[in-house]
Amino acid sequence: MSHPVDVHVGKRLKQIRTLRRMSQTDVAKRLELSFQQIQKYEIGSNRIAASRLFELSRILDVPTSYFFEGLAEVSNTAPRSDRGLDIVNALAAIEDDKIKSRIVTFIEDVSGLTVTRRAS
Repeated sequence: MSHPVDVHVGKRLKQIRTLRRMSQTDVAKRLELSFQQIQKYEIGSNRIAASRLFELSRILDVPTSYFFEGLAEVSNTAPRSDRGLDIVNALAAIEDDKIKSRIVTFIEDVSGLTVTRRAS
């Protein structure tokens, strides 16, 4: 059974990788690993070493603390659905960049947040 912290860190890895529009293969190549290893990290079945987490933070352009944000909410009880990750996955599946951009703008307006856009 995976430790809840490993599962949480893996979900955060998948979330930021998806937001950065990188495939598991893209990340794996940068780390000189197989994409299967990234899959194992993302589901929490394999723990991510501190040095590897540091490398991932550089590749994905986030502070290492990003992977632990929201960890206080993780408990040993039954897992709950991560609606934020569901939204990220659904957004990533949209192929039309104009529609995707409009949806992101809408979400930013409703939430009151403005996400810094990366040059593509």
